[in-house]
Amino acid sequence: MRIGLIAHDRKKEELVAFVGRHQAVFRRHLLYATGHTGSLLEARLGLAVHCFMAGPEGGDQQMGSQIAQGEMDWLFFLRDPLFAHPHEPDVTALLRISDVRSIPVATNLATAEALIPSLAAAQKADDR
Repeated sequence: MRIGLIAHDRKKEELVAFVGRHQAVFRRHLLYATGHTGSLLEARLGLAVHCFMAGPEGGDQQMGSQIAQGEMDWLFFLRDPLFAHPHEPDVTALLRISDVRSIPVATNLATAEALIPSLAAAQKADDR
């Protein structure tokens, strides 16, 4: 599976901790992330991550392009709903194309945790 990982600045530590708790699942998939988020995942967890540009510099749009082309299967995007983001139109477009392409998306930790069993099950099905 091809998995996108994005986190707003105040959610990056939360995403790194989440992926760290579920490394056994994430290590078996192709990981993509926006710039700083991907760098943190690589440095802290030793994961191989394809890094796009930083979100505000076009990384959200790069991720959206992958989704639009059917080249992304899941998206974990921990958003900070209490902070106005100057690139909010890019965020909205990313979530819209995720809905259009009907891929699973988690925008908060509770949903991300709820998706892990499905991701692990999909992984096991691929192993067969």
